[in-house]
Amino acid sequence: QVQVVESGGGLVQPGGSLRLSCTASGFIFSSYSMKWFRQVPGKGREMVAGISSGGERANYGDFVKGRFVISRDNIRNTVYLQMNSLTLEDTAVYYCWAAYGALGCWGQGTQVIVSS
Repeated sequence: QVQVVESGGGLVQPGGSLRLSCTASGFIFSSYSMKWFRQVPGKGREMVAGISSGGERANYGDFVKGRFVISRDNIRNTVYLQMNSLTLEDTAVYYCWAAYGALGCWGQGTQVIVSS
């Protein structure tokens, strides 16, 4: 079964940090680029970060402003999103996406709540 599964979400205070993980199975992970998206109420789904199949290249949404780092471990079939200096506006459901198949493969999402 082809799937990606997110973990690591939760409640964090403003200014804090959180690391999300996404573990893939059912396909050759190292052959595909990976992305993180987030669903923000009233703003739709936004691209947070992307990384090439071998981890050589990464890109980020404009709102990241140097606060987040995407990385991957092709041995563990896992992509990470390290989030620092979190603000209330980062509250969202974060989704992992693999560039596998015609339309890619979506995870179920993990909730991130930034609140004091």
